[in-house]
Amino acid sequence: MDEFGSRVQHSDSPTCRMVPFLYIPEQVTFTIMWPIQTMGEGDEVTRNYIELGITDPLERKSRLLPWIPADLSEISYKQVEPGKEYFEAYRMNERLPSVDKEFPELPTDRKIKVFTDIGLVENVLTDARFEMTATPEDADVLWLKVTYKDYTTLSKDMPGKRINQFPFETVLTVKDLLAIVSRRAKKSESEMGPKWLPTTFNLKSELPQFVSYYQYREASGLDNHWICKPWNLARALDTHITNNLSYIVRLPESGPKVACKYIENPVLFRREDLGDVKFDIRYIVLLSSVQPLKLYAYRVFWLRFANREYSLDHFDDYEKHFTVMNYQPEDCLKQVHYDEFIPMFESQYPDYPWKDVELSIFQAFKELFTAACAKPAPKGVANSPQSRAIYAIDLMLQWDTDEAGHRYMQPMLLEVNYGPDCERACKYHPHFFNDIFSTLFLEDTENKNVTLL
Repeated sequence: MDEFGSRVQHSDSPTCRMVPFLYIPEQVTFTIMWPIQTMGEGDEVTRNYIELGITDPLERKSRLLPWIPADLSEISYKQVEPGKEYFEAYRMNERLPSVDKEFPELPTDRKIKVFTDIGLVENVLTDARFEMTATPEDADVLWLKVTYKDYTTLSKDMPGKRINQFPFETVLTVKDLLAIVSRRAKKSESEMGPKWLPTTFNLKSELPQFVSYYQYREASGLDNHWICKPWNLARALDTHITNNLSYIVRLPESGPKVACKYIENPVLFRREDLGDVKFDIRYIVLLSSVQPLKLYAYRVFWLRFANREYSLDHFDDYEKHFTVMNYQPEDCLKQVHYDEFIPMFESQYPDYPWKDVELSIFQAFKELFTAACAKPAPKGVANSPQSRAIYAIDLMLQWDTDEAGHRYMQPMLLEVNYGPDCERACKYHPHFFNDIFSTLFLEDTENKNVTLL
């Protein structure tokens, strides 16, 4: 706003409204103001700073913090799992399968027919036990990029088909739901969540609890940097790192977000050309069944590195604090293959064998999927005998200390992605999709790069 507009004070009973107006022909922005009460000469012009239909007193107090300081530290920051209706808001008209019936096995007397709308899969699936078909009606396996919703019809009318999605897998792939289901894996009620989950608050539904927890950490002298992300965007869009409470409180105005405790003490990787940088790791996991849970990890993993030496400052420096460098043509992408990385990592950290670190990573994966499948839909991934799926899990390693005072590397799971970009996987491991299809649809894991968790 201009000098006049920025001087208009807040009131819970405002005399005016003010809204921005963009005049497109001239590319000029105005602020339009009009009275909403009868006003006389000398009456003060006021407006409501939080015109979002918010009536809850605690939430209003939280959202007004940038202008009106308040102490919310006496409020409990304990998080309670929301009810069924919260999860149902993500249904997108998904219809659950009928599971009380027999589902025919895939054919063994001929090749399994695959329909896909993903060109990469069509080009690289070379296992002779599969063949492509041009129509979904003829297919035994549907490997789709588009979201599938009608599992009822699939189970009733096409029980012999398999599909690469699970109903209500959004509890894993949408960030606020991921935090909710992950907290089921915590070891005690006194914990904020399992050790592998960064403390996470939903800034739409848990803002007073977040403010309380922030103020508790501030009073305790603890690090208070947070990374705030949209629920369902990728590529670091609208993502912010800050320790400024007023800034965080206003971020939901541009869309719903979660605030995740920023990993301030990450395990770093020494790049000879730069120094110690952040890195993250992407694993592919294969979900074969929900009841019983049958989950595999693909042993080949992918690495992404920051392009500047790490320090806990300059949070607007993307190349220091973020690791994904393949979105812009001018970005410098550091390429290290997993089998090259392991000896390099062990030379930098000789007291931490990679096989032990990987075991802790796989244990975190197992706990996550156990928690996500522990409750029926819509609060968990639904049982669907026809479903198989792969997900990409991005994680970092953080230094932590056990009760005896010994440092160890703690995996921290960042996000789960459905239908991940596998072009890089196929470029360096041409048999990637052969391994995936063999494991998921034939249960043949011999000499495949998979581990049953």
